[in-house]
Amino acid sequence: MAIEFQTAFDPAYGSAVPIAPGVSRLTVNNPSAFTFYGTNTYLVGTETLAVIDPGPEDDAHFEALRRAIAGRPVSHIVLTHTHRDHSPLARRLKELTGATTVAEGPHRASRPLRIGETNPLDASGDLDFTPDVRLGDGEVVEGDGWRLGGVFTPGHAANHMSFGLEGTGILFSGDHVMAWSTSIVAPPDGSMSDYMASLDRLLARDDRLYLPGHGGELRKPLPFLRGLKAHRKMRERAILERLRQGDRTIPDMVKAIYRETDPKLHGAAGLSVLAHIEDLVAKGAAIAETDVSIDGVYRAG
Repeated sequence: MAIEFQTAFDPAYGSAVPIAPGVSRLTVNNPSAFTFYGTNTYLVGTETLAVIDPGPEDDAHFEALRRAIAGRPVSHIVLTHTHRDHSPLARRLKELTGATTVAEGPHRASRPLRIGETNPLDASGDLDFTPDVRLGDGEVVEGDGWRLGGVFTPGHAANHMSFGLEGTGILFSGDHVMAWSTSIVAPPDGSMSDYMASLDRLLARDDRLYLPGHGGELRKPLPFLRGLKAHRKMRERAILERLRQGDRTIPDMVKAIYRETDPKLHGAAGLSVLAHIEDLVAKGAAIAETDVSIDGVYRAG
């Protein structure tokens, strides 16, 4: 099943864009190959607000948030996860508003680091953030006229939480599901087995509109979710086929599988292949002849 990505998007930097009653979006001017046009911040509520994913430490975005808040009380700052393009501005916004910060928990890897392993993604993790309130799966944070229910969706990050705006069919999906691209699943922060289980968790829901951490909204999300699952299964089959063909290392697999991808992105692609390899080794479909790592040697199970 092919995924129909939706790449038409106007970031309207510096302006609050109305999305739904009581919901507006501001996009940070931090475009990149990984953030698309930039990180989305959402304001929820009319009188007393929640701010979802305030973004990176960025003066222009902070001023845009001040203008959009327009002196209204902010009761909560809610984080889908703690990558540096989503959470650092929470500290300055908390100082300004006195709001309570809410997240699943502080930044962490999805599994213990192996002996001698370093985390190449530490630079992307906001290791200084600890929420005032830790929200578990199914728990609710609420304010004046709105209720956000936590939906634990690890995979892209170990502490990734999506939030359903109760009574609306809207899900703030963070970086777990985005209309413009597949999510990056990169160990040790990310886990492919967690990611796939989180897709199944969302498939069991009936949300009608996803508001992601980057890019535009996703309507009719269930077919898109099924496409994401099919894509990952296809990638898994491609990796197994490369192993059967004699490839033994992740760089060799990346060269073959991602031959049409910009070589500058091959490093990220290698981490994605590693995520699949970790899952395949755990299931017995692949065998590690060395430690399971980006530099490991593998064969088909």
